[in-house]
Amino acid sequence: MKFIHTADWHLGKLVHGVYMTEIQREVLEQFVAIVAEEKPDAVVIAGDLYDRSVPPTDAVELLDEILFKINVELKTPVVAIAGNHDSAERLSFGSSWYKYNHFYLSGKLSNSFKPIQIAGVNFFLVPYAEPGVVRQLLEDDSIHSHQDAMKAIIGKMEDSINPNEPNILVGHAFVLGGQTSDSERVLSVGGSGCVGAQIFDPFSYTALGHLHSPDAIRHNKVKYSGSLLKYSFSEAKQNKSISIIEMDEKGNFTHRYRSLTPKHDMRELEGHLEELLDPYFYEKERIDDYLKITLLDEGALIDPINKLRQIYPNVLHLERKIDITDLKKKQSFNALRSEKKSDIELFEQFYSEMTTSEFTSEKREVMTDIIEKVLKERNAL
Repeated sequence: MKFIHTADWHLGKLVHGVYMTEIQREVLEQFVAIVAEEKPDAVVIAGDLYDRSVPPTDAVELLDEILFKINVELKTPVVAIAGNHDSAERLSFGSSWYKYNHFYLSGKLSNSFKPIQIAGVNFFLVPYAEPGVVRQLLEDDSIHSHQDAMKAIIGKMEDSINPNEPNILVGHAFVLGGQTSDSERVLSVGGSGCVGAQIFDPFSYTALGHLHSPDAIRHNKVKYSGSLLKYSFSEAKQNKSISIIEMDEKGNFTHRYRSLTPKHDMRELEGHLEELLDPYFYEKERIDDYLKITLLDEGALIDPINKLRQIYPNVLHLERKIDITDLKKKQSFNALRSEKKSDIELFEQFYSEMTTSEFTSEKREVMTDIIEKVLKERNAL
């Protein structure tokens, strides 16, 4: 059987004040074209279809349009779950009759842990749920963390697992050791939001959502598909894709990627203002991309953001290297304040922090004289 693993569409996402819906539409049209070409036995969406529990109207309409094309027009079964950004109740609407068209959408966790069977493969669906919800559902007071909850859920599923058939778990979780990005919402404080990869051992493949990089974790059978698009500049260097999984009757599988190419990429640029405004430089650039620009200039600049936007209309974030350097030095200086240092050493640290200039030997001599003079006058009082 062949299935496509995707997740974290985050429809209705707002990034630095810009709604991404039209960019999401363009990429999802590419996705539909891939489904038509690959002709999978199923499309798996591992949570976070929406970016918020009450999504904008155009995001709802987009999801309806895309799922109709995949499920009805292309006659491809869809297996989907709610993620931590979704509203479980909203996604659960219609689930009782969706299944008659091979559309299996699990919004709320239920106490039925039997799999969905498609083309000889068993899909076990685990929509996102807080540990307290699982504790109440299973009437198990020992459940306090996401690890406890997932372990208990899988324990219930093991009653239905046929080890002689391929078994796939579809979930939305933060696996311990996974690489995070700025656009992911923390599941819980401390380490209680993590689950260990070993609890998924009973399954031939675990299709996860939540972490936005397809390389978020290195594991033979536990995989993230990554997000549909780049949703923060911490993801700028990631290659977004979907996963094509082909599995035999014993649960062995091959894994390959298909890339998605947005009209506007999310990138970082660095340079001096004059350089970035030089046609020789920007004529080689994709100037319509969503950009974070870091300026290397040290002096005063007059309205740099508007000057840059005349060339790069989608500058979403502008910062200066010297400001970043100053911030790091301030943090370092504050950390050193508690250490025992002489007056001249403290002033040298302060001077370098405030001016980013070298504290020369001549300056040291002048300040040493001044400090000594002040101390003598104080002691004479």
